[in-house]
Amino acid sequence: MNFSAITVTERTELGQRQSIEVENNVIHVYMNPQGLSGIIISDKDYPSELRFPYSHWNTADTIEYPELTQYIQKYQDPQQADNIMKVQKELDETTTIMYKTIESLLQRGEKIESLVDKSEALSAQTKIFYKTTKKMNSCCVVISAP
Repeated sequence: MNFSAITVTERTELGQRQSIEVENNVIHVYMNPQGLSGIIISDKDYPSELRFPYSHWNTADTIEYPELTQYIQKYQDPQQADNIMKVQKELDETTTIMYKTIESLLQRGEKIESLVDKSEALSAQTKIFYKTTKKMNSCCVVISAP
């Protein structure tokens, strides 16, 4: 990851921003006009809207940004910080549930068809058994003694 961050930083022009996806992470680079770069490496779900105002980039020696601690705490859970991601996560969960429900219904339908087939086979066997026993009973006459 360090190699990727260094390479992206070296290829970023002065005064430009760029974001590059590497594996399951995104490297965000900003190179200010004086050559000072800022790098953030985050996972793909982390919102990229969080930016450090250029007016705070006083010198390369010190950068004061007291809100950073609050932002870091807030954005530890990207889904909680970004409403669109919340909605997308809920949609993904709903889609998963729907697929499982449809799959369950299809399996239930297959089981019902199997039961109907077995019932029809049992009914046919019962008819054959009935006819066979009727023939067997007709050949013998039961005589009852007075």
